[in-house]
Amino acid sequence: MSSILTNNSAMVALQTLKSINGNLAKTQGEISTGKSVASASDNAAVWSISKLMEADVEGFKAISDSLALGESTLAVGKQAAETTTDLLTQIKGKVVAAQEENVDRQKIQTDIEALTNQISSVVGAAQFNGKNLVNNSDETSILSSLDRASDGSVQSSSISFNGQNLTQTAGSLGTGTGLTDLSSNVTASSTTLSSTAVRDDGAGTNADIALTGDFSGDSLSFDIGGTTVNFAAGDLSATAATAAGQIADAINAAQIEGISVTNNAGTLEFASTRAFEQTTVNVTQGGAAAGTLGATTVTLDQRAESFTFSAVNVNAGDGYQLSLANAGINATYVASAGDTMEDVAKGLKIAVDSANNGDITTNVAYDETTNQYTLEIDNANATDDTVTITANDDANDNAVASGRLAGLEGFDVTTKSGAEAALANVETLIQRSVDAAAEFGSVQGRIETQTDFVSKLTDSLKSGIGSLVDADMEETSARLQALQVQQQLATQSLSIANQAPQQLLALFR
Repeated sequence: MSSILTNNSAMVALQTLKSINGNLAKTQGEISTGKSVASASDNAAVWSISKLMEADVEGFKAISDSLALGESTLAVGKQAAETTTDLLTQIKGKVVAAQEENVDRQKIQTDIEALTNQISSVVGAAQFNGKNLVNNSDETSILSSLDRASDGSVQSSSISFNGQNLTQTAGSLGTGTGLTDLSSNVTASSTTLSSTAVRDDGAGTNADIALTGDFSGDSLSFDIGGTTVNFAAGDLSATAATAAGQIADAINAAQIEGISVTNNAGTLEFASTRAFEQTTVNVTQGGAAAGTLGATTVTLDQRAESFTFSAVNVNAGDGYQLSLANAGINATYVASAGDTMEDVAKGLKIAVDSANNGDITTNVAYDETTNQYTLEIDNANATDDTVTITANDDANDNAVASGRLAGLEGFDVTTKSGAEAALANVETLIQRSVDAAAEFGSVQGRIETQTDFVSKLTDSLKSGIGSLVDADMEETSARLQALQVQQQLATQSLSIANQAPQQLLALFR
């Protein structure tokens, strides 16, 4: 049946043309935008994923900026630490030169002070955008990554490190009700710095050798810290007291450094003024061996008193102070983040030496068995001195940490004792400066690695987003041409279908 009201062929052709035009419009949109998924209506799931990933890409761009800023700041700190190391090395050269007697120590001291001031200038100027990493030990965090979990939550990650306090700040103990006594961390051999020649066990007998009997036919050999004094048979008197006097005279005549002996009614009483060296006396008896020795081995302890620091952790703000009453010395060291008991012991040594008291000398010893550091303090003055130990943790956070170069400004090479103290201490300061530069270098290397990773990760994310939403231009171009042909054919079909009712006019002619 033919109808002039309903043209089914035209309706089919029209729907076909509409479909082709819709596909053609979508294809043209893909070509103009370059995306196959340009909006949520194109593919809601893929569009949602791509937008989250695009947000991550923008976040990583900000992270790249953060890493670049952090790397630049670290580069300034590392350069300051390296420059400080070079200046300290120059100071060491001056200190070594000052060990000679026939040099102008005052001029050397002037050079050291100039280099010391230069170090202060370097440390003070080493800032980038207002951030200085070498005048404090504060923690610094650099945003380094965004971590997205499977549930969609996002957390930031940071590279954290502590500044390296290369200032010459002496430091001060904290105060307040929150302080806890840490004196149990320091064990003192005695809190009295004795002015006597040799420390003993309190009974005064551990450095004595008693002689009894007839030594006239005996041969004796005394090995005193590597120096030997020999007596052949017939050299000594038959009377023990007289023989002891002959032995004492011979040993004293040998002028063994720091060692002396007296005869007390037949008892040899040894004494040592060696500050940091324990000395052993061994006696070998031969010949007739008629005389009797009260001991064949005695040990002369070092004169210095020792302050041993327990192998415990040191927290930032922990402060230690040794006060020497007669010498007028208040040696203080307040720990920064990352310090150890080695830093405390060596820091106190430098603080004591900075007082430049010629009668007070120091040494730091390490016991590998106990992993403990010991600060040894010797008193060469004729008067005993009293040491007061103060040790606090800073619960109220108001302590002032000691700079890692504290005591540098106290170097005084104008005297022999000052030059000797400076030689030992400058090595400690150089090592601290080297450690600071190495720490910065390590963190800088980590940031460089992270920067490279973030750059490659961003590229990978962009590539992933492209694979999801970008249009395949070769395929789209081919589809466009096909749709254009289809559009032309559909238009022709619709035109033919619209002409069908006109054929009915022939029936009325």
